[in-house]
Amino acid sequence: MVHRIEVRVYYEDTDLAGIVYYANYLKFIERARTEWVRGLGIDQGALKRGKGIVFAVRRVEADYLRPAVFDDLLGVTTRLLALGGARIELEQEVWRGEERLFAAKVVLVCMSDAGGPARLPPEVRARLEAG
Repeated sequence: MVHRIEVRVYYEDTDLAGIVYYANYLKFIERARTEWVRGLGIDQGALKRGKGIVFAVRRVEADYLRPAVFDDLLGVTTRLLALGGARIELEQEVWRGEERLFAAKVVLVCMSDAGGPARLPPEVRARLEAG
């Protein structure tokens, strides 16, 4: 399944050349991941409070394919690729209509409050697998 949100490019997202600053694509995909998890019924705040578990980005492989510009309406997609014991692998893309602008493979890890790895709780795993 592919999850999708829309993001509007604001002036603050652009650089001197008038295109989206490269680091802002990481912000766009972060928002999309947050909405994807929320849409699956996973409350990250409650997960931290109740089990002391958070998700952290471990790795991002990013390809910048075409520039987005001020006032573009972008679609940001998230798709689950694989689940491990404490690892979530995702594919995320940014689109302008039918034109793919950005593609990333993102590896998240489940961590304890102490900063070490933590297994995905069974109820979280079930929601991720179902989504």
